[in-house]
Amino acid sequence: MKVVYMGTPDFAVGALEAIIKAGHEVCAVITQPDKPVGRKQELVPTPVKACAQEAGIPVYQPQKLRNNPEILDTLKELDPEVIVVAAYGKIIPSEILQLPKYGCLNIHASLLPKYRGAAPIQWAVIDGEEKSGVTIMQMDDGLDTGDMLAVREVVLTAEETGGSLFDRLAEAGAELIVEILPELGKGTLTAVPQPAESTTAYARMITKADGRIDWSKDAAAIERLVRGLNPWPSAFTALNGKSLKIWNSCVVDTEMCSGTPGEVLQASGEEIRIATGKGVLAVTELQLEGKKRMKVSDFLRGRSVETGTILG
Repeated sequence: MKVVYMGTPDFAVGALEAIIKAGHEVCAVITQPDKPVGRKQELVPTPVKACAQEAGIPVYQPQKLRNNPEILDTLKELDPEVIVVAAYGKIIPSEILQLPKYGCLNIHASLLPKYRGAAPIQWAVIDGEEKSGVTIMQMDDGLDTGDMLAVREVVLTAEETGGSLFDRLAEAGAELIVEILPELGKGTLTAVPQPAESTTAYARMITKADGRIDWSKDAAAIERLVRGLNPWPSAFTALNGKSLKIWNSCVVDTEMCSGTPGEVLQASGEEIRIATGKGVLAVTELQLEGKKRMKVSDFLRGRSVETGTILG
């Protein structure tokens, strides 16, 4: 099948590689413009661009899709049978959605209609979902509202992080898209409409500010926040005026807690125990501002944390 692929981050690379490996003709890749990174602000290609270039596929990086006759003319000239979209990062206008014979298919990292929006992976972990998955849908003018063509569930583990779920769903999406493309061409797929309204909160984009720990929340919710925002943007608090990232933690008590939320109850051995609004959280891996990520046992060898210290 003749495919135009649209995607930007690491999540979208696996599906592109799978489509190429399956023998489909990827005639072009559309991805976001290169962005400056680091202190020198050097332009770095998107992961999808790097993958496409390695495979010798032409790459287009328009600043916008809407009201862009140049990219529309390019797509008309390419004449793909289908456009596959995975985490592209921009809204695709209707004139592009309607262009291919089989329309545009989106690989979305949730079990729709749950978690429509930009950050379904992190929110699934933060909210304590027992399962997530990938939905391949026929795109329409709504935001993740199109008819569903295929679904694959993934059960979350107790240790699931945003990063580990990201990898698992990327793999699931890559497997699923190559399974259904032949069926798409044969006309054997059955489109299932989503419910008219979703009762689940919109999975809005994650910002660094979302990582600030509110110690008045219960320990279980904070532990999920730590996992959901690992590796980016990470959960954080403050210790003696310096930012302190929390990388790993566990709940040691879900009910009893005699301290003030954010109060250090114990700092010894391999953990720092902290009071929350309900229960106690034990931090086992952290990173102080300007320092490297380390186990609490290593951290406490070089720095003492007094009982009674209030974090945040």
